[in-house]
Amino acid sequence: MITLEIQHTTTYRFNEPVSLLPHRLMLRPRESRDVRLLSSRISTAPDAVLSWASDVFGNAVTTATFSRKASTLVISSVANLQLASVEWPIFDIAVSATSYPFLYSDHDWGDLGALATPQFADAEGTLRHWAHMFVRGSKTDTLALLKDLSVGVSEAARYQSREEEGTQTPLETLSRGWGSCRDLAVLFAEAARVLGFGARIVSGYLYNPNQQSAGSGGAGSTHAWAEIFVPGAGWITFDPTNRSLGGFNLVPIAVARDIRQIAPVSGSYIASTDAFAGMSVEVLVTS
Repeated sequence: MITLEIQHTTTYRFNEPVSLLPHRLMLRPRESRDVRLLSSRISTAPDAVLSWASDVFGNAVTTATFSRKASTLVISSVANLQLASVEWPIFDIAVSATSYPFLYSDHDWGDLGALATPQFADAEGTLRHWAHMFVRGSKTDTLALLKDLSVGVSEAARYQSREEEGTQTPLETLSRGWGSCRDLAVLFAEAARVLGFGARIVSGYLYNPNQQSAGSGGAGSTHAWAEIFVPGAGWITFDPTNRSLGGFNLVPIAVARDIRQIAPVSGSYIASTDAFAGMSVEVLVTS
């Protein structure tokens, strides 16, 4: 078990005072058996009224409501937590699901719903054909299949940091041969859904003290990965950017069907069309 402090600061700069509309913040780490949250504090400059709610996935959502104009907006989050994930996890997969293909129970299938439904058009079957290349026969070891798929994503598309907003479609990532961590996570999750698995996208932080993992220029950064639901084991973490299994160096903030649902900070403002001057994000993860 390690204790981490995560400092996350987002700064928006404007050429004039702007009217800030409510902002949606997803910055509180998601607690679980492996993540114990010790403290979490969110602050803004200018000051805002903060209200809390949970979304349909059980993620903590903060709404910041501002009362005055500002030419700079700073949103800061400081969280302290204990991370107990092991580096080489063992998964107790149900006998019925050890080999692929398998059938989810009626209850699981109904509850997974859209999480097991492909989200992107694949009219020519390109993604379907690519995903099925990892199925080795009429009976394939389920965990081995998912590991191969995760490695296959990183082989098909190299990691490349991308500052612009939005996410590439899986077909764009495959055709371009590169993508950010969020692009690789989306490709992996969509390929898993094509194969009939329930999958969800995770946003959070990467703890990278030795700077050996892709996706971080320092000891830590924001990151994106995916989880696959396997009966018996539950949600299994896969980070295709780093070809890793399990969350020993990952701190989840939020999970969702679509990565657009879990942006750390989202909001808008009212001002002239050329008011926006730029933004910066600083993340520091320390033990």
